Amino acid sequence: MTTPTLETKYVFTITAKISDVVTVGETGIGVRRIIPIIGGEVKGAISGKVLPFGADFQTIRPNELIDLEAKYAFETDDGAIVYVENKGMRFGPVELLQKLKRGEPVDPKLIYFRTVPRFETGDETYRWLMEHVFVGSAARHADRVVIDVHQVV
Repeated sequence: MTTPTLETKYVFTITAKISDVVTVGETGIGVRRIIPIIGGEVKGAISGKVLPFGADFQTIRPNELIDLEAKYAFETDDGAIVYVENKGMRFGPVELLQKLKRGEPVDPKLIYFRTVPRFETGDETYRWLMEHVFVGSAARHADRVVIDVHQVV
């Protein structure tokens, strides 16, 4: 007997619009930042809108590796509410990460930005989101974060 192979399939894209960064400061383990999530959209196998609340809570380590944990929700086109906890990391060449911090454009292919979203919902139609593992490949832009969500099958 062998273990199942891991494969992924694209499911949907979350585009989360973000507001100005709030910097808490150096906490001893890195610089803590909070980035408010103010809306957005979901497109693909699920369509809907990102609700205008929630945030991405980040710690920027001394080597510029960013640990992140975003908590927010979206509403599907048919009215279901889906809560999202998305943990991950962003890392790349220091000069490019500095450009991102300043809101300057950087080719997303040059930055490693991966997440593991977990979903919760009381709507039976979307219960399958709670029964699978997902991974995300993300890109940071000045006013939004775009996450392609893939189901691990």
